[in-house]
Amino acid sequence: MLTIPADLHPDCVPLAWLLGSWIGVGVVGYPTIDDRRFGQEVTFAHSGKPVLEYSSRSWLLDDDGNRVSVSAQEQGYWRPQPDGEIEVLLAHPTGFAEVWVGRVDGPRVELVTDVVARTKTAKEVTAGHRLYGLVDGDLLWAYDMAAQGQPLQSHLSARLEAVGQRKSRPNGQT
Repeated sequence: MLTIPADLHPDCVPLAWLLGSWIGVGVVGYPTIDDRRFGQEVTFAHSGKPVLEYSSRSWLLDDDGNRVSVSAQEQGYWRPQPDGEIEVLLAHPTGFAEVWVGRVDGPRVELVTDVVARTKTAKEVTAGHRLYGLVDGDLLWAYDMAAQGQPLQSHLSARLEAVGQRKSRPNGQT
């Protein structure tokens, strides 16, 4: 059961299912790097304005699921627009920033890059496609990337559980 905060801006109600912190495990792979598992924590917060604040941090995992090293981080803002459209701004400490555009369709968001800007020392990222969805109470997401001369292709995906919430699972699993 989704509880919508009383002070949530009306424009953000279609994104209320994202609010809170999420943590879980995913996989990373790309032609320029080795395939690995990673852990991730994502937070969506609101301040009463027509925007959600977003932060993500991740770390590489060893074969036993232990944190090995800090990996990617990103900060940004999700700006819902009329008619189900959305604008997302993301900044990365590795020297690039992105503007994403897309649609919100119930508990599903699909985004494509509109603009990618980078510093002269950042890796070349030219395009991206992201998909977020609520599946059985978990946040699933996938990111396809075009970078370093490679065409748009799968790069990251993860399944994240809501922090501090116990959810019922099929077959009595929790």
